Amino acid sequence: MSTRRDLLVGGAGLACWPWLRAQDDPTGGDPLGSMQYPSLREQTIGQATAKFSDAVLIKGPAFADDAMNVPLLVDARGLNTVGGGVARIRVAVDRNPVRQVLDFEPLRALPMLAFRIRMEQASPVRAFVQTKDGQWHVGSTWVQAAGGGCTVPGLTRADGSWSQTLGQVQARFFNNVLEGSRRLRVRVMHPMDTGLVAGIPAFYIEELQLVDGAGQVWWKLALHEPVSENPLITFELPQQATSGLRLVGRDNNGNRIDAEVGA
Repeated sequence: MSTRRDLLVGGAGLACWPWLRAQDDPTGGDPLGSMQYPSLREQTIGQATAKFSDAVLIKGPAFADDAMNVPLLVDARGLNTVGGGVARIRVAVDRNPVRQVLDFEPLRALPMLAFRIRMEQASPVRAFVQTKDGQWHVGSTWVQAAGGGCTVPGLTRADGSWSQTLGQVQARFFNNVLEGSRRLRVRVMHPMDTGLVAGIPAFYIEELQLVDGAGQVWWKLALHEPVSENPLITFELPQQATSGLRLVGRDNNGNRIDAEVGA
């Protein structure tokens, strides 16, 4: 039988070998201590490694009163001078039944965006940011939520109004919000069904792009089921004016989205 002295000596011995504790850490070194993080990382970026970084900011409410509309802001401008700049941003939620939220390629936009998501329960929320040298950087935040946001129908699904507004686009620019940028706020009418409500299959926008009159793509966005109903998404574009911008995309049923975005 081990004595108290044996246990103390054993503990001191382990303390002298910190690599043992790091190696056996079931959270993969997650600063939020989430047991789900290692599987989320693998699901999001495969076998690539990722470094936790204060340069990736992800902000949400301390407590989400409405679990179907949880506001988030992701800002990766802190990596603009790292590894050639930001190539893509992937957002995921540790404890959601559908964990992947969106995949954003800024291209000619700033590496930041704001949007709303559904959350099934309190959970860490992650932003995985890949720089152009292929390295991944992770920002995290913890959001408390009332829960159930992924498993109840949205308002337009409940009252049946979604079919009258499907695919309608509202877009507006705001000048001089950030130094050297123009803010674009886009809303696309869509029920964004998660497929987790009985009798309602998954039905959501899969991709959106902002394209100019010359055919150049300013940003690309791939969305998943947890994005909130009638997605409202905010982007930051360079201040230089351009004309002929269009928002184009499609949902997972093949319905097309194509609308002019006024300057």
